[in-house]
Amino acid sequence: MRTLDDLVAEGVRGRTVLVRSDLNVPLDGEKITDDGRIRASVPTIQTLRDAGARVVVMAHLGRPKPDQDNAKFSLAPVAARLGELVGTTVSLAEHGDGVAVAGLADGDVLLLENIRFDPRETSKDAGERDAFATELAALAGENGAFVSDGFGVVHREQASVYDIAQKLPAYAGGLVLSEVEVLRTLTGSPERPYAVVLGGSKVSDKLAVIEALLPTVDTLLVGGGMCFTFLAAQGLGVGSSLLEQDQVDTCRKLLESGKIVLPADVVVADAFAADANTKTVPVQEIEDGWLGLDIGPVAVSEFAEKIGAAKTIFWNGPMGVFEMAPFASGTRGVAQAIADGDAFSVVGGGDSAAAVRALGIAEDGFSHISTGGGASLEFLEGATLPGVAVLEGDA
Repeated sequence: MRTLDDLVAEGVRGRTVLVRSDLNVPLDGEKITDDGRIRASVPTIQTLRDAGARVVVMAHLGRPKPDQDNAKFSLAPVAARLGELVGTTVSLAEHGDGVAVAGLADGDVLLLENIRFDPRETSKDAGERDAFATELAALAGENGAFVSDGFGVVHREQASVYDIAQKLPAYAGGLVLSEVEVLRTLTGSPERPYAVVLGGSKVSDKLAVIEALLPTVDTLLVGGGMCFTFLAAQGLGVGSSLLEQDQVDTCRKLLESGKIVLPADVVVADAFAADANTKTVPVQEIEDGWLGLDIGPVAVSEFAEKIGAAKTIFWNGPMGVFEMAPFASGTRGVAQAIADGDAFSVVGGGDSAAAVRALGIAEDGFSHISTGGGASLEFLEGATLPGVAVLEGDA
């Protein structure tokens, strides 16, 4: 695939370059609570600025719906933070504001308002997406280009990700390129032992990646809400913990691999609340009316031992409800064990990346922190990512 370096080598001074970034950050009102994805987008934008391009950034925030008040999904706070990071004013413009684009000088940056405000962006109708992509491409003019740098959306066949890459000369941004290279290391010949740590709420959300990884990994450590369905598959009672009854038989079969390690103890509570009554119990002793909200200290120790022996680690999904202080120790312990080791370690985006920053774990302790949880998982499943395939000419 053609890369950002190729585009810069061709020359971009005076050209308008559309960049698809992933700026889908969590907000508390208008306050950004985790700017990791914005920071990850800066190097590509800055490279284009330094080369004299007129940069028009496309991004989404949340899931706005037609005919509703979507003010809370405005990218205005993102534009302000992006401007701080790149050291210039980043204006916010509507999608069809050709006047704003035409007014850009070399090195300027413009952010288009939430691209999903136009329902054609995510339409299942290829014709609708194509029409929207044509309008977006027109903003770049005859000598324009497109840079795909939003790894968190490359698994989506959407207008600003997939269709537009067929309208303009298309290039992989530095972020997308590095993400793909790292994940190909995991799916190629990773150094062994290879350990995968999976958490999160539901087995059903991770089933495809578990089935894809089990033949290739040496150890699969399972925590988070999903561990209770596995524990139920072992015949244990899980009280009021999250349980996907329809996945119990599947989990029982997966356990036959002998590679899955489950927590030995869990932190349980009598309510899903930060001020609930809590206690730590062996997994064989979860009482009715209590629900597991984190893995316990014995589990953290056992998981850390497996992590310490690994040479390659992939982690996706928290070990508990880390947003609540009483249930953050499991995620913190596992994350710190990964960060303290010398293995090639990849954090698979999403809540895992957010947890690293929220819990104050040094980011340089990990080899790579992905910006795309869903995209990372689909890549490891072996699925075709439309936004990558179109850059490789395989669409």
